[in-house]
Amino acid sequence: MTRPNVGAVVIGRNEGSRLAICVRSVVHLVATVVYVDSASSDRSVAVASELGAEVVELDSAMPFTAARARNAGFDRLSQLNPNLEFVQFIDGDCELQPGWIDVAVQFLENHDETAIVCGRRRERYPLRTLYNRLCDMEWNTPIGPTAACGGDSLVRVSALKAAGGFDSSLIAGEEPDLCFRMRMNGWNIERLGAEMTLHDADMTRLGQWWQRNVRSGYATAEAYHRRGRQDPELSRKVLSNIFWVLPLAWPLWPLLWLRVCRKTGSLYASHIVAGKLPHLVGQVKFWRNQRRGRAGELIEYK
Repeated sequence: MTRPNVGAVVIGRNEGSRLAICVRSVVHLVATVVYVDSASSDRSVAVASELGAEVVELDSAMPFTAARARNAGFDRLSQLNPNLEFVQFIDGDCELQPGWIDVAVQFLENHDETAIVCGRRRERYPLRTLYNRLCDMEWNTPIGPTAACGGDSLVRVSALKAAGGFDSSLIAGEEPDLCFRMRMNGWNIERLGAEMTLHDADMTRLGQWWQRNVRSGYATAEAYHRRGRQDPELSRKVLSNIFWVLPLAWPLWPLLWLRVCRKTGSLYASHIVAGKLPHLVGQVKFWRNQRRGRAGELIEYK
C-alpha cells in the first residue's frame, strides 16, 4: 500500500543493477521517489527514470558528497510534494525490506518526540567475503534509543527542516552530525528491531577495507573538531585511537585483541585492532587539511 504522506530519496553513483533493485523496492510504497545521481557513467539515470523515480543530476562543478545528494533529493521531493510528513533516505546499494515503512511510520506517529527511526540493516552476501561479514557485524547495533543513525532511515520532515538538513560540506559522518543537532533540539533517535534494508557492500579487496576505515577515521576527527567538547564519546574515540597506535602501546595490542574478542569474536577483534592504523591515516588527513585550510575530498571504497 502506497503511503501518501511518505516520500523517499535514493542516492547513488554507478550502482548498476543494485540501483534497480533499490528503486523497485521503494517506488510502490511511497508517494514520490527522487533519485539523486553523482555523475554516474553507467545507466543509473536512465534506469531510475524508467522505474518511476524523479531524477536529479548533481552538477559536477561542485564536490560530491552523500550529504549534498540527500539535501538535493529532499529539496526536490519537497517541491514535488510539499505536504509530506516523513522521508525515507536510502542508499542506492540497498534494498528496502517489506513492511519497514509501515513499522517506521507507525512508530513516528505514536512518538511525537522522535525525529528519526532506523532498523536492521544487513548484508546481502555476508558470507561471500570476510569484508562483507565485517560490515554485517558492524550493522548489528543495539535496539532502542541511540545517538545516531546510518544512511538508511525514516526521518520526520519537520525535524529535518528545523535542523537545517544535512551538512553538505561533510565528506562522511553526515548522519551522526544531523542526529547530534536534532538531539540538541530536543529530539530522540530510535533504532527499531524491524528489518529495514539489505546492503550490498561488494567488498572483495583489502584496499577497500583500508579506504573505508580511512574514511571513518577522517569523519571521526572532523566530528571531534566540530563538537568534541559537547560529545565526550567522540573525545574518547579519537584519543583512544591515538594512544593505541603509539609505539609504547604496541606490546598491549594482544591484550586489546583478547578483550574485544571475548565480546565479538576473533574476526571482528582483528578488524578493530588492525583498523586503528587506517583510522589514524584518516585522522591525520583531516588535521592536515585543517592546517592547510583545504576542504576534504570524497573518500570512496568502491
